[in-house]
Amino acid sequence: MQSLHVNGYDMPYLDVGEDRGRPPLVCVHGSLNDFRVWGCVLGPLTQRHRVIAVSLRHFFPERWDGLGDTYSIAQHVNDVITFIDELDLGPVDLMGHSRGGHICFRVAQRRPDLLRRLILAEPGGELDASLDPDYVGGPAPLLARFTASAEKIAAGDVDGGLAVFVDTLEGPGTWPRLPAMVKQNLRDNAMTLIGQVRDNRPPFSKADAESIKMPTLFILGARTKGLLPKVLHALAAHVPYSKTTIIPNATHPMFEQAPQKYSEVVLDFLAS
Repeated sequence: MQSLHVNGYDMPYLDVGEDRGRPPLVCVHGSLNDFRVWGCVLGPLTQRHRVIAVSLRHFFPERWDGLGDTYSIAQHVNDVITFIDELDLGPVDLMGHSRGGHICFRVAQRRPDLLRRLILAEPGGELDASLDPDYVGGPAPLLARFTASAEKIAAGDVDGGLAVFVDTLEGPGTWPRLPAMVKQNLRDNAMTLIGQVRDNRPPFSKADAESIKMPTLFILGARTKGLLPKVLHALAAHVPYSKTTIIPNATHPMFEQAPQKYSEVVLDFLAS
């Protein structure tokens, strides 16, 4: 593990593999995760690329108390931009999963000069009326469930809160079936959910999607249900230079469930 001082914060990151004459691949994790979540695919990806996996502000290894206003989509976007700028590596390939995919999308909007290619694995977020004919406004559909999860965590019932969060995304009864290591990684980042329910992130618009000009790969788990596939397909339909790949028999944590297939998809896209 290394760290880089970014916007007044020491951002931890893993730097694995060699340049091999290609741009580095910078990886941004999603909700309740950290740089460790990419462990399943680091081996295959580093056969061809230098991989840099960050832990965002307030995630593991930091032990955050959930207080303050420095946890937000806007802050994390600023941090990733500054991180890439400070490394001074030239245009990089950028990959994000879930909430990290939302962050990477916003980085691509604001600083396209920093990126060569963009990979979005089921990016988290909501759609506005320009992308969703069923849009009615108001709070995000999942916010009530995530708020209930955060309230349990804040009250000290960490596992109870995490069970609500995981079961919301993956279906009832998922939490007890998770491997012990996955559960512990979620516990290590549980307090970040208190910040996340205050994110107030802007929804994606058609104009947002049309503004992404670099080659973009969307990756979807074939068995993922709910809002995530809807968001992915709506964005992919309007990002000009995009393609979509589906990972068979996988849900949202697709690179943990099918690491070899996921790595092949990513490497083929980066080499094409």
